[in-house]
Amino acid sequence: MRNFSYTRASSIEEAKAQAALPAHALLAGGTTLIDLAKCGVSEPETVIDITRLTGLNAIRVDASGAYIGALAKMSHVADHAAIRVQFPTIAESLALAASPQIRNMATIGGNLMQRTRCAYFRNPAAFPACNKRSPGSGCAALGGVTRNHAVLGTSEACIATYPGDLAVALTALDADVHAGDRRIPIGEFFRLPGDTPACETVLEPGELITAVCIPATPAGRRSTYLKVRDRQSYEFAAASAAVGLELEPDGRTIRDLRVALGGVATRPWRARAVEDALRGQPLEETVVNEASRLAVEGAVPHGDNAYKIDLAPRVVARAILTLGGLA
Repeated sequence: MRNFSYTRASSIEEAKAQAALPAHALLAGGTTLIDLAKCGVSEPETVIDITRLTGLNAIRVDASGAYIGALAKMSHVADHAAIRVQFPTIAESLALAASPQIRNMATIGGNLMQRTRCAYFRNPAAFPACNKRSPGSGCAALGGVTRNHAVLGTSEACIATYPGDLAVALTALDADVHAGDRRIPIGEFFRLPGDTPACETVLEPGELITAVCIPATPAGRRSTYLKVRDRQSYEFAAASAAVGLELEPDGRTIRDLRVALGGVATRPWRARAVEDALRGQPLEETVVNEASRLAVEGAVPHGDNAYKIDLAPRVVARAILTLGGLA
């Protein structure tokens, strides 16, 4: 880890001005920044502490939805009573992420901005070829060990998986990311890698997340987050699904469905084909299983990660059937 200077921002405008400068990095919870600095991926010359900025840690929930400040702690949001009632998938996605110690430190804004856990990205000494870290250098993962890599949204330049859980749940519920006065739909916030995988979000230099807003919907109120992984704690998803379900008054016909996938794509992945196939259909196991296969339309396996193409639809179907009381 290289030496760096430290400064504390006294306002959002000061933080934005500092963050726009080369080799400057924002510090909130610090859980991602410290990891990246230790492995030599991030080498900031200056760290800007934004933890004392006022008004960015609020959590407000009313009939219209939820407002969650960027500096709100993961654990505080996960434990918030109104979030747990109105947006169960949000609370569950946070509770299943990382460890209690990290959840007590990490912030909502930092969680959205976390970088991939691709082992090739995080080991520059052993694997100098990484287009996400060093544009144009190549992708060491291609042809390597790929069990944890993406099968959706990949390109010839990058197959790294987006690692987060919260962003998957936010994607299912059509949340907005606030960057000051700019409102960015969560579905447009994360970029596909294409031939520029180092550009991961649509944030411009000097922009920072100030809040996340989630609209209230019946499907959001009846929602869940299912995460399948190699071990039950402190592990990233092999495949996950954030699902929200609204039924017609008959209790058996699907009126609205929200489905997003994690652990299988280069960004949080909305499974709209599954949603479209099941709206208006009976909530029955055979129907749900058949439609859930659409979750991996266009998937491209890379050696060891081919199992995800079978796993992801099963996770989606199980989450839907669990919400419907059939699993």
